[in-house]
Amino acid sequence: MSAVAANARRSIFVVAGVGSGGGTGGSSARLFAQSGYQVALIARNAEQLKKTAEEINASGGDAAAFPVTSYNHESLHKAFEDIKQHWKGGDIRASLFNIGAGVWKPFLDITPQEIKTSLDDNVMAAFAFARESILAFKPLGANEAGKRGTLLFTGATASLRGNVTTSAFSSSKFALRGLSQSLAKEFGKDDIHVAHVIIDGAILTDRVREDRNDPEWEKKEMKKLHPDSIAKSHLYLTQQDRSAWTWEIDLRPAHEKW
Repeated sequence: MSAVAANARRSIFVVAGVGSGGGTGGSSARLFAQSGYQVALIARNAEQLKKTAEEINASGGDAAAFPVTSYNHESLHKAFEDIKQHWKGGDIRASLFNIGAGVWKPFLDITPQEIKTSLDDNVMAAFAFARESILAFKPLGANEAGKRGTLLFTGATASLRGNVTTSAFSSSKFALRGLSQSLAKEFGKDDIHVAHVIIDGAILTDRVREDRNDPEWEKKEMKKLHPDSIAKSHLYLTQQDRSAWTWEIDLRPAHEKW
């Protein structure tokens, strides 16, 4: 489905949480760019963010970096305002909250600062990002899929169940899942699609490659999640028409134990 609306205004895809550009955020940015979207990249690593935008542009896409020093309300509000000014002939039609702060430690070893960081990045930032996305969607008319916009959240195994070292992480991911479900119910009647994408397994990223140091594992597609495959699910969700919307989808490799 074309990302270009009937009035020829371009559709903008905003992704927050891009990392090195080789994971879920970067793959989704590249796929949406290939599908005709203008792509806005938000993250804290300004140098890497610029590099990812340049790579997309060199491949024929239209991407721009909007670095932030924090994922708080003020920083994300400014980023969204800058995006609107950068592409005055476009409309924000899709957004992906791919930010995540992981704390995997025994409960009694977790510090108050680690709890705060987990809640700030996984919950408070999600509220701010969702607010800016929904405010951008609401004035728009329906697109070809009959929706004003699509807001996607990245979830995890810890969104559904806790474990022995996930008390801080799982608590915040439970909260993110609750937020996404509440928004889906509140704004569905406004033709705004909200979806929660649970990632249940290891994603093949540069950091995972380095940590595992297992070339044989990398070759086995049934053992790992490829970020490009996750990106395809993100694009599919934006294309769903109003007769059949997904709120939650879970993605895992074929041989993942679950």
